Amino acid sequence: MKVLLLKDTKGIGRAHEIIEAADGFALNYLIPKKIAVVVTAGALKVAAVRKVRTDERRALDAQLVAQNFAALAEARVVVKVRANEKGHLYDAVGESDIAAAVKEKTHIDLPAGAIRLEKPFKQLGEFRVPIAAGNTFGEFTLVIDAM
Repeated sequence: MKVLLLKDTKGIGRAHEIIEAADGFALNYLIPKKIAVVVTAGALKVAAVRKVRTDERRALDAQLVAQNFAALAEARVVVKVRANEKGHLYDAVGESDIAAAVKEKTHIDLPAGAIRLEKPFKQLGEFRVPIAAGNTFGEFTLVIDAM
């Protein structure tokens, strides 16, 4: 059965795509959960208009993300935390702490999910923090300093 997806769904497809789905899957899951509708002429017209708007919004969002990442690349974000005399932190600095510090210092609303840490920072120092959103990648300097 051909269905038109109404929203992005992991493993199935993106919004406004027409996919071929098994009848049972479409009738028992996609359509009742309002993830998709059966392909009709009216649905195709509405989907075409929405697709144009969605594509424009995604392009604008990607442009804003690229601008924010470029501004962050030159930024130096300082986080003050409690540490012992050896430079070890009492509490690790993770993605949410870094996102809050970025927003406070640069007024750029960076989601914690965009910060790509292998593990939280547990000592004082200067670090390069990788960030990614979609197909846009970057990094910025984070300085962890003692209070």
